[in-house]
Amino acid sequence: MIRVGPAGWSYPDSPGHLYPADVPSRFDALGFLAPYFDTIEVNSTFYRPQPAKTYASWARRVAVNPEFRFTVKLWQLFTHGTTEVKGEQGGARGAHAIETWGPDEVRMVTEGLEVLRGEGRLGALLAQFPWSFKPGPGSREVLARLAETFGDWPLVVEVRHAAWGRPEQLALLRELRAGFANIDQPVIGQSLAPTAHATGGVSYVRFHGRNYEHWFGERADAARRYDYLYTAEELAPWVERIRALGTTDGVTDVYVITNNHYEGKGPANALMLRAMLEGRKSKAPPVLFDTYRSTLEPFAEPS
Repeated sequence: MIRVGPAGWSYPDSPGHLYPADVPSRFDALGFLAPYFDTIEVNSTFYRPQPAKTYASWARRVAVNPEFRFTVKLWQLFTHGTTEVKGEQGGARGAHAIETWGPDEVRMVTEGLEVLRGEGRLGALLAQFPWSFKPGPGSREVLARLAETFGDWPLVVEVRHAAWGRPEQLALLRELRAGFANIDQPVIGQSLAPTAHATGGVSYVRFHGRNYEHWFGERADAARRYDYLYTAEELAPWVERIRALGTTDGVTDVYVITNNHYEGKGPANALMLRAMLEGRKSKAPPVLFDTYRSTLEPFAEPS
């Protein structure tokens, strides 16, 4: 099955673009979006593990949609070697390099995942590596240990350096039974270009936008990095790639995530992709539809 949805469900710029600007402070953005999308990527778990009760809350809030599955980003401790330690009042006490992980760190991650799996709501576990993570003996060792540690989970690996697209590296991921995250990003230097690789039972596609101005360089603004709205013409080649992934032998599920979240652009593009894949208009949150009316009208209708 192909599921399409955004990365995350609430950002400071979401009110007034994705949902009404005057929603109450306890507005449930996840529950609001669940009827419109069959998947959403959880980003908070990248920064620190979330308790099992939080996962249980997420599962309850998407009950309206039987097809809904979460994809969950793996804690950065496993992919970047660092974790931010929080004080009792939530303030950061500093970042500490950790070269290895042990049973305690694995337990901190999997306790929550067990809740989602038990509810039938877990689609994929995404291990996102930085561009600096390149093929070599050390990186192969990290991937092998990661695949061994999370062998019972639907593991997908996101790597951003172009060298990972070589046949021998794809063969390694197949051997490890880890899915490959195909990405759309600004292609600069040795950055990975668009692909349609399937190396595991779960396939993954992530859209980061093409905001070259704010991706790298002196003028880069992290807050604006994901400020990019894809056109239908830019998405069309990806629709064919996604369909190809869905018909690849051994692939059971495809997750398509739009991470260009600034001012609701990711959800808008997710609705467009879903409409293009299904050949029918998607239902759209009214505020989002009004925000991007001229772009969405051929692909969605407010509901």
